[in-house]
Amino acid sequence: MKEVAKVRNFPDPAARDKLIAAHDGDTALLWLWLCRSGVYNGDRAAEELCRTLGEMDRAYEKLCRMGLYPITPDRKEAPSSPAEELPQYTVNDVLRRSSEDGSFKAVLQEAERVLGRSLSSPDMKILFGIYDYLALPTEVIFVLLNYCTELYRQKYGPGRLPSMRSIEKEAYSWANNEILTLEQAEEFIEESRSRRSRAEEIKAALGIRGRELTPTERKYVFSWLDMGFSVDALSVAYDRTVTNTGSLKWNYMNKIVSSWHQKGIHTVQEIEEKDRRTPTPAKNTEPNAPASQAELARLRSIYEKVKNT
Repeated sequence: MKEVAKVRNFPDPAARDKLIAAHDGDTALLWLWLCRSGVYNGDRAAEELCRTLGEMDRAYEKLCRMGLYPITPDRKEAPSSPAEELPQYTVNDVLRRSSEDGSFKAVLQEAERVLGRSLSSPDMKILFGIYDYLALPTEVIFVLLNYCTELYRQKYGPGRLPSMRSIEKEAYSWANNEILTLEQAEEFIEESRSRRSRAEEIKAALGIRGRELTPTERKYVFSWLDMGFSVDALSVAYDRTVTNTGSLKWNYMNKIVSSWHQKGIHTVQEIEEKDRRTPTPAKNTEPNAPASQAELARLRSIYEKVKNT
């Protein structure tokens, strides 16, 4: 049996894994070309690699977003964030890739399963952009699709499903926050669930029932959670807000919470120790006590005299 020679000393094992997960031959080919040349030149790369300039430019942008360019540590360029709009793919682009790329075909099938319907041409273009342009790995897209569906049902009830545009928006958020592995996606979802659970507890403590928080209200609540406040501490802030204003005033309560945060006060115990309200002085009844005792003694003396006469 003929022995197959092993490839040794791959420049960067982490880059290798990212390139495999990207499922993009042009990107991998350009990366290898850059390992040799060091500096990107679109025209020269297209000529030497027998590709178009547009294909090389797209591959270059993808490498930057994946954090794989610059190649050498002495170069200082930072990876760029993806543009706010996906490239204008054609239906033929999508169909060709789905027939040639088993991973992308699996993404299409998972999207149809999760959404419970056939995808329209615009839907497939968006999904292809998430896969190709944002360079999210297949397994991460699977998690993304299920996460968006779960979140939408929680917010709007059973039977409600997200649009592909809303999934695209969440995909951009994941790409910008470099959620690029299955482990990172699972960690993000766990943290997101925890935040939503704590937000629901705060909502109940603020007396809000029968409706979702508005975007502005949610922004306040999540900022308080990020500051490190517990539900109990926020309940104290809510009590002071209602006592002083007669109702829940978000801006007023935020000033209280922000003031505590600036002072390093975050727990109920710290609030009681460092920001306790001055109690209303209780009436001192002790001066009257001796007089009452003296009066009682006088009345008893009179009673004894009358009794003995």
